[in-house]
Amino acid sequence: MKTQNIFAICLLAVTLTTSCKKYLTIPLPVDKISGSSAFTNDKSVAAQISHILGSMAGSQAFDGESIGFLAAEYSDELTNYSLKADNVAFYNNTVSNNLTGKYWTSFYTYIYDCNLAIEGINASTSVINYKNQWIGEALFLRAFLHFSLTNLYGDVPLVTSSDFRVNNVLGRTPKAEVYKQVIADLLQAQSLLSTDYRNAAGTVTTSRGRPNKMAATALLARVYLYAGEWAKAEEQANALISSTATYELPAPPQTFLAASRETIWSFTVETNASEPYVREFRIYYNNAPAVLLPPATVNSLGIYAALSPSLISAFESTDQRLTRWASKTTTSPVPPALPQTYYFVSKYKSSVNGIENIVMLRLGEQYLIRAEARAQQNNLPGAQSDINSLRSRAGLTGTPASDKTEVLAAIAKERRTELFTEHGHRFFDLKRTGTVDAVMSVAAPLKGGIWTSQKQIWPIPAADIFANPNLTQAPGYN
Repeated sequence: MKTQNIFAICLLAVTLTTSCKKYLTIPLPVDKISGSSAFTNDKSVAAQISHILGSMAGSQAFDGESIGFLAAEYSDELTNYSLKADNVAFYNNTVSNNLTGKYWTSFYTYIYDCNLAIEGINASTSVINYKNQWIGEALFLRAFLHFSLTNLYGDVPLVTSSDFRVNNVLGRTPKAEVYKQVIADLLQAQSLLSTDYRNAAGTVTTSRGRPNKMAATALLARVYLYAGEWAKAEEQANALISSTATYELPAPPQTFLAASRETIWSFTVETNASEPYVREFRIYYNNAPAVLLPPATVNSLGIYAALSPSLISAFESTDQRLTRWASKTTTSPVPPALPQTYYFVSKYKSSVNGIENIVMLRLGEQYLIRAEARAQQNNLPGAQSDINSLRSRAGLTGTPASDKTEVLAAIAKERRTELFTEHGHRFFDLKRTGTVDAVMSVAAPLKGGIWTSQKQIWPIPAADIFANPNLTQAPGYN
């Protein structure tokens, strides 16, 4: 975590990085962005937070060949058709630290930027009208990044300062302690942020591209669930589900549209990006035809992967999540070759800018969080009701699950068919429920790999271990 030079780089990037344009909206001249002057008014402070949001949105950590995509290949959600060596390594569970370390590096860079912003705003003696919003956004992002890091890399350094002399000698912090800080950050963010969505000028907007109080609430519900704090997870999820004036479950075709009322927080796709649409469209779907005529192949379509047979079998035949969120393509080969059927992920269907954004948090997950929290507290009718809300949206009848074991199994199944390929949910679920070894010991050989338990933790950059004697590599990696 070499952060001593990042501040100057990031401040300059605020004015130079075009991918942040929509989040920034209020450009500042280079000579006004230096040292404490970066925190003298709302425009300059908004620029700092906008830069973090824009950098995260413009990266491939959350879109395209993202954590969600790679974790889906790494687990049991996808069948890989890409010839790229990196994708094959993830699919075969043979990753090295140079493949997985990029997220570690970029996430700690973002955390450093968040810490700079929090410290700078708090230390400023200037009048900052929307101070609470800017600090709340930075706290939310710091919490989100730490949560993501610990679910990818296990115990990770907990970084809450911009002092590189402290950060560069931090060792791994136990996951429980990381969660404690994540929860504290989110509770503070809740107290600072408005339930309204606001833009970089601090004014109310219909765009859900910046985190608000309800985004903090949604992430807090998830963290409480992962930490096994069932009553608190239910309480937070209930706050979202009961906010019916703002959030609702639309029909499956509308779920991932930019104007969807299911979205709690999303990243805005910039018009001047190299691909001015959600990049998942290209790698997963790319307007795949219903019938694939020879000599066309999956590779010629430019699609990287399709749903795995085990994931396809998890869907009931009339489940609209399969028919609406996946595109069925069948080959028409020359006899005696037999037809093959593929299901390509098509949650995002548009190559037109502004139609869809990168959905980060949505209401469907909150129903699943509340269902699991209720089941763990033996409120089985409440859990069944939440399951059935999603099943009804998918065109299915109510769950037949009755006792606690069956209801928890039904929730796990619904999480798989509702959240597939989204932001690592399946991989994280397997790990947090202690089922990863049982599932992957079966799935890995089918993908041409071998599973061992230490592979559930991804390796970190060797350079950071070399530079910091207090850091250790994940077990089983060099």
